[in-house]
Amino acid sequence: MPRCNWLLSILAVVGLSSVAAPASAQALLPYTPQFDEEQLENTGINLLREVIQLVRFQQFDSALPRAKLATQLAPRLYDTWFLLGTLYVQRQETDKGIESLEKARALEPQEPGLLFTLGSAYFQKENYRQAVKDLEAGLELRPDALDALFDLGNSYLMLKEFPRAIEAYEQSFAQDKRFWPAVNNIGLIKYEQGDIEGAIANWQQSIAIDPEAAEPQLAVAVALYKQGKKEEGIALGEIALNLDDRYADLDFLKENLWGESLLIATEEFLATPPIQALIARFNQ
Repeated sequence: MPRCNWLLSILAVVGLSSVAAPASAQALLPYTPQFDEEQLENTGINLLREVIQLVRFQQFDSALPRAKLATQLAPRLYDTWFLLGTLYVQRQETDKGIESLEKARALEPQEPGLLFTLGSAYFQKENYRQAVKDLEAGLELRPDALDALFDLGNSYLMLKEFPRAIEAYEQSFAQDKRFWPAVNNIGLIKYEQGDIEGAIANWQQSIAIDPEAAEPQLAVAVALYKQGKKEEGIALGEIALNLDDRYADLDFLKENLWGESLLIATEEFLATPPIQALIARFNQ
């Protein structure tokens, strides 16, 4: 679109009055339009609705520039900054996400969903202490938020404050008895504490909840192999990796908060000839 037509379209959107023609023989002076803030804000709100629809259909690349424009049109609405920050966090542009979310917090400091998103963003940033602070602030307002309780458990896990992590996971699981990741992560803690039998019990409980969950099956496989039950461990490990071969990647396991002791045992397990042969087939 030619530049002049683009400018005219923007003027039409915001409802500006037409620009008066300059008097004959006068130099063209800059014109400062009188923006109607209410109209601008309404336009921002409508744009925000469009962004929400795009997000629902996972069209994040199209949603982001519209979200940016919404913050310019309606900068006093926390919703615009909240949504923009959430999009940045989803794209793992964490610094930009936190900057936008903090602007939203300044406008609406008592919004639990915003506090939970900030906690998640600070977790991505590996600022686990700040993540705990924001998540707990949100949970004071909405104490039954399952995902936030789970994120809180993960934050305490990374801080190696294991009793608090377990408490948060148990509270998360109490909200939904099908939420096996909370039980699974308690098993991760128990393994690092040397309670291998307790860890196996948690992982087996997770498998009972979701037999298609690869993570607890691989964890049990590694633990059994470590205990000397090598054939049983390898058989279960093959089942787990056939369900999801991403778990053959130690970096992926670390992202899923597997601890040092379990990672060392897993590295040994993955190096066994039967598992190496399976991994080779995945890579063909």
